[in-house]
Amino acid sequence: MEKPITNYETLIRITKAISTIRDPEEIVLVTVEGVTHALNVKGCTLFLFSPKSDELKLAGSYGLSDEYLDKGPISSLRSIASSLQDGQPVAIFDVADDPRIQYPEAALKEGIASILSVPIISADRANGCVRVYTAEPWEFTWTDVNFLQAVAQIVGMALEMCRVNRGFKDSIDILKTMRDPKALKYKRRTPYEGVPKSFTSEQMAETRRPVET
Repeated sequence: MEKPITNYETLIRITKAISTIRDPEEIVLVTVEGVTHALNVKGCTLFLFSPKSDELKLAGSYGLSDEYLDKGPISSLRSIASSLQDGQPVAIFDVADDPRIQYPEAALKEGIASILSVPIISADRANGCVRVYTAEPWEFTWTDVNFLQAVAQIVGMALEMCRVNRGFKDSIDILKTMRDPKALKYKRRTPYEGVPKSFTSEQMAETRRPVET
């Protein structure tokens, strides 16, 4: 797999799309679709944390099957837990040989090889996480991690604004205002459409031109 170079233009366009939306449903859709295309990966999910059940609730996904999404409850204490408990990104190179994976058989059946999970931080606490999934083993770079952390930070602030503006008591309450996230994937166009994919190194070399002064 040839990794694309995540460029600033891609990040700016995704961020701009997220920042102009006040509907949490649209924010989630833009995030998962935008990240999938920007990193050229198999798929992306966004989970919100439920303090009452210690579970991660699916808010939205892109590129993954319903069968995989329905594999079972996602425990925040078991499923790549340190990304929430420590507030740090977690990279899984081989889902078949890592004890931090809660459902390794389901991941292998889905064709997932590697996973990167970063927390969504708001008010100094983790409210959820954004995860990317690759079909081939992927040694995630700091560029990959920094890009996903930047997006997670933006989406966290956007969802927090939705919570404040609508008077939600907790971020998980946002899910109660959203329709089934699995039914949203292909129902309509999202503000993400039009955000370019990141470029490969060869494409970057071809398109790089000196700035006229």
